[in-house]
Amino acid sequence: VVLHPRFRDNGLVYISYAESGPNSTQGAAVARARLVTNGNTGALENLQVVWRQSPKVTGTGHYSHRIAFGPDGMLWITSGDRQKESPAQDRNSALGKVIRLCDDGTVPADNPFAGQGEVAAQVWSYGHRNMLGIAFDGAGRLWVHEHGPAGGDELNLIERGSNYGWPRVSNGSHYDGTPIPDHAPGDGYNAPEAWWNPVIAPAGFIIYSGDAFPYLRGHGLIGGLASQAIVRVTFDGVTAREAARYPMGRRIRELEQGPDGAIWVLEDGAGARLLKLT
Repeated sequence: VVLHPRFRDNGLVYISYAESGPNSTQGAAVARARLVTNGNTGALENLQVVWRQSPKVTGTGHYSHRIAFGPDGMLWITSGDRQKESPAQDRNSALGKVIRLCDDGTVPADNPFAGQGEVAAQVWSYGHRNMLGIAFDGAGRLWVHEHGPAGGDELNLIERGSNYGWPRVSNGSHYDGTPIPDHAPGDGYNAPEAWWNPVIAPAGFIIYSGDAFPYLRGHGLIGGLASQAIVRVTFDGVTAREAARYPMGRRIRELEQGPDGAIWVLEDGAGARLLKLT
């Protein structure tokens, strides 16, 4: 759930979710609606679907579908490979892509593959797996993390029209032990700025900009599922590295920065708590 950058004026709320399709298929969608409040009650009015992942496929894995607005006012969507792997390399499929749209769901004319039309026109980058974190840094650069297979979780600087290699290259292996070629210089694929093996199973991501924790300003904070931690990442321009890991004792599903600079943390699983760090 993400607010439009001009939410105070237009009241628009954006929601990503999964929906059913024909023949037991499923796919992701992003919709927007206007939040109208009346005292202690509210309603979403004029719901409009602005994007649907195409094609819909069987299975329930790797939806990703985190959403963010960039400094350019565009709507960015992480679109997972749905555990189908090879479509991540097909620009005519929305699986395994970072999607860039105008706020009403139309395609910006300056997208890298806009001239190819249809699904390809929506694509900003491709060759991704399961992306559960998206954030812009103070310089307007887009960073996205994604789950690797057995090893090889990635933090990527997202660049226009770039191919990040999945499933042709990865710093991990298939779950059955079958090897995958590692990222290597000159292989034609965009290698991650940071990667993890053993995995951290990243989920949720902020690049902190508040005042409550001044020593964290400009640092990335990633929730860890398998690692049951908050992972702090530091940036140096277009490079990144893990700087610290804070054990939480629970799977961490999501992180958000509050307007007062507090950090909100959502645990995962039965009995999960919503925590406010101050």
